[in-house]
Amino acid sequence: MDAWMPSRRTPDPAVRILDPRFERYRLAHASVERLWTGCRWAEGPVWFGDARALYWTDLPNERILRWDEASGAVCTYRSPSDKANGLTRDRLGRLIACEHGARRVTRTEYDGSVTVLADRYDGKPLNSPNDVIVARDGAIWFTDPPFGLVSDYMGQVAEPELPASIYRLDPVTGQLACVADDVAGPNGLAFSPDERTLYVVASRARPRTIVAFDVSDGRALVRPRVLIDAADGTPDGLRVDVDGNLWCGWGTGSDALDGVRVFAPDGAAIGHIALPERCANLCFGGRRGNRLFMAATSSLYALFVNTRGAA
Repeated sequence: MDAWMPSRRTPDPAVRILDPRFERYRLAHASVERLWTGCRWAEGPVWFGDARALYWTDLPNERILRWDEASGAVCTYRSPSDKANGLTRDRLGRLIACEHGARRVTRTEYDGSVTVLADRYDGKPLNSPNDVIVARDGAIWFTDPPFGLVSDYMGQVAEPELPASIYRLDPVTGQLACVADDVAGPNGLAFSPDERTLYVVASRARPRTIVAFDVSDGRALVRPRVLIDAADGTPDGLRVDVDGNLWCGWGTGSDALDGVRVFAPDGAAIGHIALPERCANLCFGGRRGNRLFMAATSSLYALFVNTRGAA
């Protein structure tokens, strides 16, 4: 681990207020912490409160890592991981993983066995499932861009057979439905707290955007609109807090942009958490749900904030 250290100043100058609405979320005595470093490309953090542990992926290194809250120790949970990317938990607490290498979405059962939930649509292989969330009704929603097909570093070289799409896996029938195929490079996704809105990062849009959809009857996406124009930023993964704010992995390799950008529900940028690396993905966790974990290129960072992640 290198010599990076948290700021000794309070409040931490890395936590920047861009709009007065962000002041209530910054804790004056909380600083950005680096919990671990040593990844090639850190992704997909997910919190397991019952284990007091955070799991995240190191995509090119083909491994899922585990950070223990009590001891601070990091170990390898799974290797090889089929180049797992985005992670989440289902309503029964099981690990759901998007796998670039095997081009599928899987569930890890309580006994450690792996069940394939989706690997084909309309008889054709998926591209490279990227990020995943689970709705209150148990439906699994995931994005399937072709990012893992362009190199053997982040996936496996192949020609896509399906358009880049967003899918919903029904929790009762197991039927996979394409709910949108017109988002340019769908990447990170998250629901609003009431699950009436789905936010999706359009990674192939120029500039990148975050698109909002209305969710109809918990099954369909309607009324797409651009909520956020990222300009020079590169949003990747995102999560939503209980107030409906969007916390987005951000950066372009510059000190001004690398980190996490926070947006109000109306799309206005209200805050920024500066990191020394581009942040790919993030999640809320900790005992109170008020600790933001950030997977940023080679490292895992954390910051206590004055809000909680939406359930």
